[in-house]
Amino acid sequence: MTLQLHDQGVFTWPEWAAALTREIRTGQTRGEASDGSLYYTHWLNALEQLVIDRQLGTPDEIHDLEHAWADAAERTPHGQAIVLNTKERGPA
Repeated sequence: MTLQLHDQGVFTWPEWAAALTREIRTGQTRGEASDGSLYYTHWLNALEQLVIDRQLGTPDEIHDLEHAWADAAERTPHGQAIVLNTKERGPA
């Protein structure tokens, strides 16, 4: 997703690096481990914040997509592609 959004011009690599750095430093100030175990979480949080900052989605929309993805993954047999149908999930 990060590569796709960059390719579409949503953000530059320096903007991405700054967002990821900010997220990692924020985690450090919260006392999170600096062993790399939360790198994916930091990456995802930075990407979500860029999406919100660029007004491409709201926190509620991101939350809904997260649950739609989990639902789709749960019902997809192992080895098959996960198909996300966002029309299934209405307002909570």
